[in-house]
Amino acid sequence: MRRLLDGLYDAAAWLAAACMVGLLAMVLLSIVSRLLRFQAPGTDSYAGYLMAASGFLALAHTLKRGEHIRVTLLLSALKGRAHRALELWALAAGTLLAALFAYYSCKLAWQSRAFNDVSTGIDATPLWMPQLSMAVGSVILVVALIDELVLELRGRRAAPASDEEALHNE
Repeated sequence: MRRLLDGLYDAAAWLAAACMVGLLAMVLLSIVSRLLRFQAPGTDSYAGYLMAASGFLALAHTLKRGEHIRVTLLLSALKGRAHRALELWALAAGTLLAALFAYYSCKLAWQSRAFNDVSTGIDATPLWMPQLSMAVGSVILVVALIDELVLELRGRRAAPASDEEALHNE
């Protein structure tokens, strides 16, 4: 199960990286089209879609690598049971909020598909396509948060190796 979950997080991260390359391609196409005086409609919209996709698809991988920004001032002052209780509360609250976000992201993409909602730009992109990356990324984030919560409940959640490593993301 561990290999499957880590593979899911890594696959989402690779997809996010591919979106970043696509974002670069859209920006370069936009620049070249202006220099060579030809029309490349929709490049700004697609760049925005790819930027959002890369951000959402990378959320779970970033969480699992301990790279999300955390305010640990209170957490570092607590020891023992109080520390663990606050960790559990934070993970449970984060899981709940992420699950709500994932639900409404999926609902938005579904409704956009059902209503044939399209962008207002000249390219008239069906909006469910870029919204799908937000929905998938948020669902994978919920899976990662549940994973972290279960690991914490079982006492198997890995702590940062050193104080310096723990401080690099605060």
